[in-house]
Amino acid sequence: MRPLLALVRKELAVLFGSPVAYVTLTAIALVTALLFFDHLRVYNQILFVYTSSVMGGFEGGTIPAHVNLQDQVFVPLMEQLAITLIGLIPLITMRAFSEERARGTDEFLLTSLLTPNQIVLGKFFATFVFVTLMLAVSFVYPAAAIVRAGLGAQHLFAVALGLLVLSFGLAAIGLVCSAFTTSQLVAAVSAYAVAFAVYDLGWLNPFVGDRVAETLSLFSLQPRFTGFAEGIVSLADVVYFVGLVAVALALARLSLDLVRVR
Repeated sequence: MRPLLALVRKELAVLFGSPVAYVTLTAIALVTALLFFDHLRVYNQILFVYTSSVMGGFEGGTIPAHVNLQDQVFVPLMEQLAITLIGLIPLITMRAFSEERARGTDEFLLTSLLTPNQIVLGKFFATFVFVTLMLAVSFVYPAAAIVRAGLGAQHLFAVALGLLVLSFGLAAIGLVCSAFTTSQLVAAVSAYAVAFAVYDLGWLNPFVGDRVAETLSLFSLQPRFTGFAEGIVSLADVVYFVGLVAVALALARLSLDLVRVR
């Protein structure tokens, strides 16, 4: 256990020793704030239209049901935040394995006291710790929207869990891409490509039949995340993201085996 903890500390030290980490944290905070206040501005403008004399004013209960903080601010913010995470998380995962291979230090790790499973777990855990910190920074404004809309602690928990499992899934994809290359650039670009491709597999619908399209939708990230954004925690969705991380762990472990064979 001690070598594993040492690897986690080393990975976190490398992450926080890089300017990329601070740029990423700043970017997620800035983008979330801009998105939140932009949606809030549009929401206030819509309310103004319904309350203005031009519209004849309104009485209680005459505002359309869809004009509310959840539909106008919160759900769109969650969708855009998910896309933002797809753009930022590969910057964190791109160096995890590829840098070790480029420098030749992966062979040193494989001959150390660490087992291949511990190496993979250590890198995954360190990345997940940093991603959790990213979410803590980005969740300030979504949490404010939930509280302001009066959606309750249950909705807050569902959204927090959804963002967490989505981020872990995206990080797992990025780590696998990093595990099979020596180039950080290739790792980042391939992580972007895979994440965007599987975020919503609906783009394949025109090329496949209805039955295949329905099956593909089961493997898309976006439909699994939408339920959390709406305050619904589904065991199937949680299992999906847990399974995604488990598959990523197995593939990353396979990459180490391939290195040892060569």
